[in-house]
Amino acid sequence: MFEIRIHSRGGQGGVTAARLLALAAIHDGKYATAAPFYGAERRGAPIVSFVRIDDKPIRIYSQIKKPDMVIVLDASVMDVVDVLQGLKNGGKVLVNSQQKKDFPGFSSSNVDLTGIALRENLVVSGSPILNTPVIGALAKQGLVSAESAKKAIKEMFSDERNVKAAEAAYQEMSA
Repeated sequence: MFEIRIHSRGGQGGVTAARLLALAAIHDGKYATAAPFYGAERRGAPIVSFVRIDDKPIRIYSQIKKPDMVIVLDASVMDVVDVLQGLKNGGKVLVNSQQKKDFPGFSSSNVDLTGIALRENLVVSGSPILNTPVIGALAKQGLVSAESAKKAIKEMFSDERNVKAAEAAYQEMSA
């Protein structure tokens, strides 16, 4: 089982990103679950979402304490949350950033999801929406296929800008 924890802020699309990733994995013939964890938070508050992907049915519905991968949609969350807590040895970290961030002992990558969302005008209430671009970046890393990522996005969103944002992140993401 591959377990992913997504750190974001309310309103950025982290919860929807988890749902999109799980849906894309299902389109790839995998089993997947997605779940958010938040209380009475408001827009801008730190949010955590979880995704599990496996080749067999998943019967675990708890929070993920020891993820294989951590995704950080807003680097400022790292100032208030230990996003690496419990990350397995050799785990992967993907950060929404223009600059590469190193995390000793972990494989790290970055992509400017915010810049992509702004270029595609994916903005709600002044905040760039990062859910569809991050799915493109994850497809580039091989977590899901590019075809399944696009299919999941098209099922959830009719606006073609979402697919364009995913394609841009796919192109800008280093493999």
